[in-house]
Amino acid sequence: MNTHIPKIGIVSLGCPKALVDSERILTRLRAEGYEISPSYEGADAVIVNTCGFIDSAKQESFDAIGEALTENGKVIVTGCLGVDEDGIREVHPGVLAVSGPHQYESVMEAVHQASPPLHNPHMDLIPAEGIKLTPRHYAYLKISEGCNQTCTFCIIPSMRGKLRSRPAGEVLKEAENLALSGVKEILLVSQDTGAYGSDLRYEESDFYGKSVRTKMYDLCNALGDQKVWTRLHYVYPYPHVDDVIPLMAEGKILPYLDIPFQHASPRILKLMKRPGNQIELLERIKKWREICPDITIRSTFVVGFPGETEEDFEYLLDWLEKAQLDRVGCFKYEAVEGAAANDLPDPVDEEIKEQRWNRLMEFQRQISDEKMQAKIGKVFDVIIDEVDEEGAVGRTKGDAPEIDGEVYINGELDLKPGDIVKVKAEHAEDYDIWGSLVDA
Repeated sequence: MNTHIPKIGIVSLGCPKALVDSERILTRLRAEGYEISPSYEGADAVIVNTCGFIDSAKQESFDAIGEALTENGKVIVTGCLGVDEDGIREVHPGVLAVSGPHQYESVMEAVHQASPPLHNPHMDLIPAEGIKLTPRHYAYLKISEGCNQTCTFCIIPSMRGKLRSRPAGEVLKEAENLALSGVKEILLVSQDTGAYGSDLRYEESDFYGKSVRTKMYDLCNALGDQKVWTRLHYVYPYPHVDDVIPLMAEGKILPYLDIPFQHASPRILKLMKRPGNQIELLERIKKWREICPDITIRSTFVVGFPGETEEDFEYLLDWLEKAQLDRVGCFKYEAVEGAAANDLPDPVDEEIKEQRWNRLMEFQRQISDEKMQAKIGKVFDVIIDEVDEEGAVGRTKGDAPEIDGEVYINGELDLKPGDIVKVKAEHAEDYDIWGSLVDA
């Protein structure tokens, strides 16, 4: 009788939405009796969950597949790069199987072929919240798949398909399980969080006998009753986004909004097929801050988009000066295979892209630095992420894990991850704060 318990390794690349896919695969593996191997050497097979959004991400995925083949030999590829099976097999013909994003059944079939399960229902206990790859005190919660936008620089809809929202009751039940398991912060993610439920015509679903519409406002309002931090990511700036700002002011969800504006020049936004009235957006941002003065607004921008002139770029800098955003990321345009923008005229020289990227990042750094200096002397709620021999490290409500700033509390060794404490800011530099505990 075979008593070998099969072990599967997993390499997860890309965005938080891909991380959620990896967590679902891990949950399925554990439910079928597989153990998760922390190394190539101990694994009967390795799953590589890939990213294929831009060329640098594709190369990272190809490199990860190659490393897994070298170190282990049995490799199953899934994720966004998996939509190009021929391209993967051309570079790495030795992979066992290839599937696209959120094709969990195909992944599990490949795992069964590589190493059949040895299931023991008396031993395989899976927590209701599933298996997570994040620290215990925070978790990403995916509310939908796919996207209905047609942004010319993006190929995500071709990889992940059209918008498919999860019913609100299902999302709320998962959030409840996360909260009961000790999660203190839930980060809502999707390709287009603001469009949540539009594909279902905002239909109502049941949550403990109460009907909740499958709509961003209603979901956020209900999540506020879970008594955990709830953070919004990837919100397209639809008009109805304004409706959730009062919920932030009331403390139901975190005063944090991640909106990828992408540019400010009306001409470039039209070429991108993005909303183009950035003057109106400035007025909306002003009103958001009037309603919720503590709101943190994060965004990302693309420089060097085909046809972008110096005038367009200066327009963007002028807009940033007016908007006074708290957190900004920037990408240099890449001609991703399959993107409609590749056919636009007047591509921007790589050296000019680099110059504009540096100019924008330095311009925004000065804005952010002024905002950070204004925080000195104020008291913030801080969630602790880690504690080492020097003290504790955490984040304010305005900081998402791994992409925003951190708060350093030197000398505090008695705290633990997940604790929420009050910290007085004593020093600030770039995007980080150094402070000390204060009595609640």
